[in-house]
Amino acid sequence: LYCEKLGVEMGIYETPYEDFGRLTYEMWRAARLVIDTGVHHKGWSREQAIAYLRDHTALSEHEVTTEVDRYISWPGQALSYKLGEIAIVRLRAQAEQELGDRFDVKSFHDAVLKQGSVPLPVLERQIQAYIAQRKAAT
Repeated sequence: LYCEKLGVEMGIYETPYEDFGRLTYEMWRAARLVIDTGVHHKGWSREQAIAYLRDHTALSEHEVTTEVDRYISWPGQALSYKLGEIAIVRLRAQAEQELGDRFDVKSFHDAVLKQGSVPLPVLERQIQAYIAQRKAAT
């Protein structure tokens, strides 16, 4: 999810229509958080979840049912994606603040991707080490 935001930063979306497509997917991401919580915490039925996703996104009926079934069978999956995005955004802001002019977005992304998929506490330690190394190098 963090990567989806990079398109804005990079100026990839040149027209309002292109950005609308991105925003449509962002709305879907928000709706799936509601569905994940509704199904697994509030006890929503499959039909309630389908109705919610259908009413709040531009997904096709096939996509709606496929996605709802995915969230039903994989509790917390939607939430984990969002928590990862929030963590990376927070860590990047910390790196930018602590490194100032020495912050390099490419090397930050290399540090994030360095060991592949890791738990968030491990990622946090990796980025703290990255910040310390960058500080020491200058």
